[in-house]
Amino acid sequence: MADILLRIDGEVKHPLDLTFSDLASMPAADQVPDVSRFHPQRHGDGVTLEALLARAEPTPAATYLTLHATADDFHASVPLAEVRGEGIVVYRLAGGALPVKNGGPIRFLIRNPAACQTDELDDCANVKFVDRIEFTAGKGRDNRPHDEAQHAKLHGA
Repeated sequence: MADILLRIDGEVKHPLDLTFSDLASMPAADQVPDVSRFHPQRHGDGVTLEALLARAEPTPAATYLTLHATADDFHASVPLAEVRGEGIVVYRLAGGALPVKNGGPIRFLIRNPAACQTDELDDCANVKFVDRIEFTAGKGRDNRPHDEAQHAKLHGA
């Protein structure tokens, strides 16, 4: 059985457990090649959040998307209406799985994020090591930094 890279659950009609093959076999129109064109320091290919939304079908109650990264206990909850056209789920680099050193196996990127601590769709919502996307009615778990000291600690400054 293939390893599950990403679970999508919560306020959705169709919970999903996605493997590398599931993501790679999505239609070309849903694929996002070379995310470095949005973020020069990030590399890899992904699929649009919109494509995953179409499969999972969030319920009308779903107002937030919460990104969970169990590996480093990091969580970010962002408004679904604002992120839906901006989100990319990066899963592949050079034809293979996205390596951990690049934030894999799944890295969530927002095409045009605000600077950290300035907006709900900030750069700190570009989450590495994502293993679960949960749709929630209202804001979900979010432990992004709220001040300069927390922010510096998060980024190793």
